[in-house]
Amino acid sequence: MSLPLLFTPTTLRSVTLPNRIVLSPLCMYSAKDGLANAFHLSHLTAFARGRVGLVFTEATAVAPEGRISHGCCGLWNDAQADAYRPVVEAIEAMGAVPAIQIAHAGRKASAHPPWEGGLPLAASDAADGQAPWRTVAPSAIPVGEGWPEPRAMTEQDIAGMVQKFADATRRAAAAGFKVLEIHGAHGYLIQSFLSPLANQRNDAYGGDLAGRMRFALEVAKAVRAAWPQDLPLFFRISAVDGRPGGWELDDSVVLARELKALGVDVIDCSAGGILGAPAFRAGDDGKPLRTGGERPPGFQVPYAERVRRDADVATMAVGVITTGPQAEDILQTGKADLIAIGRELMYNPFWPLHAAEALGCDADRKMWPSNYGWAIRRRTDIRAANAAE
Repeated sequence: MSLPLLFTPTTLRSVTLPNRIVLSPLCMYSAKDGLANAFHLSHLTAFARGRVGLVFTEATAVAPEGRISHGCCGLWNDAQADAYRPVVEAIEAMGAVPAIQIAHAGRKASAHPPWEGGLPLAASDAADGQAPWRTVAPSAIPVGEGWPEPRAMTEQDIAGMVQKFADATRRAAAAGFKVLEIHGAHGYLIQSFLSPLANQRNDAYGGDLAGRMRFALEVAKAVRAAWPQDLPLFFRISAVDGRPGGWELDDSVVLARELKALGVDVIDCSAGGILGAPAFRAGDDGKPLRTGGERPPGFQVPYAERVRRDADVATMAVGVITTGPQAEDILQTGKADLIAIGRELMYNPFWPLHAAEALGCDADRKMWPSNYGWAIRRRTDIRAANAAE
């Protein structure tokens, strides 16, 4: 019996993923001075132990001012790369592939963690060790009401930022990561250059689609040059802004074609974030439909399908994918090449093993770590014996 696609290995450049399940980058807001610590080791290796094939770190800032909060991980110095090494080694030792997402939060930086409201830091927060900092963006447009006005970046700033992405990439390679993703979604710096709702520049980095894509493409080119050629590169996009006058799915197809030409291997298709979280799903025509905040199962999958088809590039689907059969259907119908899971894996780090059981491909629990599998098999035998009494 052949394996379901979800559990069939796949190779990207020189890297073979043991299955198509990916831990989506999950911000944990638990670092100090940008350094990964024991929490990150425990957090990320739980998913590797649960047989996630590709394990991403959280969004990792390329500069101090690029953090969302004081608790975000960074990669702007070598000590931060060193702190990630034991995490990388542990993930690999458990049979998974270690991956990192590099990012700059742009005008959404300098904020509280979400469980504290996620609002921008104020001067009064300095007393608690959370002093705010000035944010940067393509244009001096606040992300929303109550948010500070960011400083519009100069062309010199932009060139320096491209270099910071490249420098962080070299540190990621030195730390041993095997896959790297550029975060170009969710209203953070790169996506704010892409969206006409945030980018109102009148120089070479604004205006028409080509101008607004220029920064993203320069980052991708610099990162690809800094990243080993035999290792795969991902790029996360917000496929649509979901706001009138914003970034559209047709724009994402154009961008994906350009990114593929620069050596990007996989487009990670998320959505929204330019003015807040997505509150829409894709309709039959691929355009966003308002849902009053509802996020139905697979609500972003049509974006991955359209980009995969029209840009002829591998895609990763994400967004309320909760069961093995659902994930398998996405792959079997050619809507995406990889399946990213976030909150569902936080709820159940052994999701891949339960998905395998649901798909009927691991009845004997051989996919479980050997030091777990024997006990799980024994548990099954005991339950069966008790039921027979």
